Amino acid sequence: MTDGAGVTGGGAVRGRAVRAAVLAGLNAGRIELSHCFTMIEDAFEVLPMPLISVVILLVADAKHADVPGTHFLIGGTLLTAMLILNLSLNGMAGMAMNLTMAREDGTLLRAKATPNGMIGLLTGKVVVISGIILLTVAGLLIVGLAPFSGVALGRAATWLTLAWVLPLGLLAMLSVGAVLGSVFPSVRSGTVMISGIFLLVGLSGIFTPVTQLPAWLQWTVQAFPVYWLGLGVRSALLPASLAAVEIGHSWRHLATAGALGGWAVAGLVVAPVLLRRAARRVSGSSVAARRERAISRAI
Repeated sequence: MTDGAGVTGGGAVRGRAVRAAVLAGLNAGRIELSHCFTMIEDAFEVLPMPLISVVILLVADAKHADVPGTHFLIGGTLLTAMLILNLSLNGMAGMAMNLTMAREDGTLLRAKATPNGMIGLLTGKVVVISGIILLTVAGLLIVGLAPFSGVALGRAATWLTLAWVLPLGLLAMLSVGAVLGSVFPSVRSGTVMISGIFLLVGLSGIFTPVTQLPAWLQWTVQAFPVYWLGLGVRSALLPASLAAVEIGHSWRHLATAGALGGWAVAGLVVAPVLLRRAARRVSGSSVAARRERAISRAI
């Protein structure tokens, strides 16, 4: 009985420690996110992407052009493409680059020295990056409310689908980004990673139907979460008739939820383990050396 009580008590203590780390991460993320919108320097880094996306959509919608071979406005397909691009690119690359920079500036080393510090660090990064991405998504959806956009945002089915596709897809992108950020050793090497993400996004049917690709490439892109995120967003925003150009001529909601959920869970389980291993390869002297090199280059 004593051993069982001890195990139970130890589990309760660990549970409270994890909750405390999560709450600390949420608070740190909230503070950092507020700086992104109140500090002029940070705001200029965050706002250009949403503003550029909105301007492109407004220009495309103003032409009232149809998608070739259909009576659907091209602005509607461009809106879905912009949403998917922002969610996938900013989710994966944003998280990966943030964690890579955390390794270089010593943040990862400090997190390693704190109980459950990796959980707190990941939680804070999720809050910051999610907040920035959701700002872009909100701006794009506001544009989509315009009557000339061609997207039927007045349907209840649209919002019900977005209600599970967007958070599940975003979580999948962030968890994959966390894994990538724990693997790539430096910000410079991150350019290779970003190039790979761009290639994957371009091949995942965001701008052209994936059914136009060779069969082997169609099977390949379905192994990654970007394709399923795109499929889910398109199913919410585009007419049912456009499912004819998708694989299987269907939106495949059940498969989409399973694929995105699987990637999200796998990433969230694997990322903390890889981050702890990456932190063990970081020392205070290496962080100081990188800081000195950065200062010397600036001078």
